[in-house]
Amino acid sequence: MVRKFEIKVPASSANIGPGYDVLGIGLSLYLTLDVSIDPKDVEETNSDPNNCKLTYTPESEGFDSVPLESDKNLITKTALYVLRCNDIRTFPTGTKIIIDNPIPLGRGLGSSGAAVVAGVMLGNEVGQLNFSKQRMLDYCLMIERHPDNISAAMMGGFVGSFLRDLTPQEVERREIPLSEVLDTPSGGDDTGLTPPLPPTLISRFIKYNWSEPIRCIAVIPNFEVSTADSRGVLPKAYTVQDLVFNLQRLAVLTTALTQNPPNPELIYAAMQDRVHQPYRKTLIPGLPEILQSVTPKTHPGLLGICLSGAGPTILALATDNFEDIAHEIINQFSKKHISCNWKLLDVANEGSTVIKK
Repeated sequence: MVRKFEIKVPASSANIGPGYDVLGIGLSLYLTLDVSIDPKDVEETNSDPNNCKLTYTPESEGFDSVPLESDKNLITKTALYVLRCNDIRTFPTGTKIIIDNPIPLGRGLGSSGAAVVAGVMLGNEVGQLNFSKQRMLDYCLMIERHPDNISAAMMGGFVGSFLRDLTPQEVERREIPLSEVLDTPSGGDDTGLTPPLPPTLISRFIKYNWSEPIRCIAVIPNFEVSTADSRGVLPKAYTVQDLVFNLQRLAVLTTALTQNPPNPELIYAAMQDRVHQPYRKTLIPGLPEILQSVTPKTHPGLLGICLSGAGPTILALATDNFEDIAHEIINQFSKKHISCNWKLLDVANEGSTVIKK
């Protein structure tokens, strides 16, 4: 029997002002997997040890550099982890996947988080495992340890989340999940013959309301910043004053973004941050000038501005004047000889979906 379905996973913006590692927003820019499974169509898939032919559309980000081997590509590698946790070794015979990925890589818009969510949903669907989204979150968070991005991509909307402390028994393992789907020697002692099931309820989340007039301007510079580098510049400890500064604004922001009409002065002040943005200016030329030059007074319609995730993308929340706001940010980057493009995005309230064909 031939099966066909489509998986759609939104991009995401994490941190959102004072909400470092806490707040995330699903955005209307979608990673899409067009999947067909035809047991009679084995000729194109038998060259892959896991029965999977993988292709990308030419318009996809990283089209020329993304690996197409199923045990090397992040999406299919994640799907294999899910399958092998549930005693299924490979994809079904005749699995073909066409991926369209418009999410920029390494720009702070949740590209790796979207890939992991897509992989878990792919494993769930091809294996007919019937997991809930909450259970699929557990699988995602064994690989991508950022619940702000993962929760926003899986559940959609404006989300707050945290990881619970796992018990020693829950974290005891000989291999990390991604190594369990690789060949030896990368796979370690087990090479994924019997990967352990993830603990349940690794994270908790809540979806906040979102004020309907608010849209998201993503200004995307033409260079990448790795999450590891971006975390590497952060201090090992913070002052009480800086932590209180962020906590106070976080408490206000989560309600301020639900109000209609939104209050620009309140939101702009509540989106200030002392935990990560001040330290990342060394990696993102022009960041302090950008965060200071675009305000509700200079650009009516603006509500707030911040780094998206680890950067370098700048996220501006606004109700109007979108093009002028974007061009001001682009002009600030151009003074540092950095070119950009920009996208006007809505909040992806539904999150990830599977559409049967």
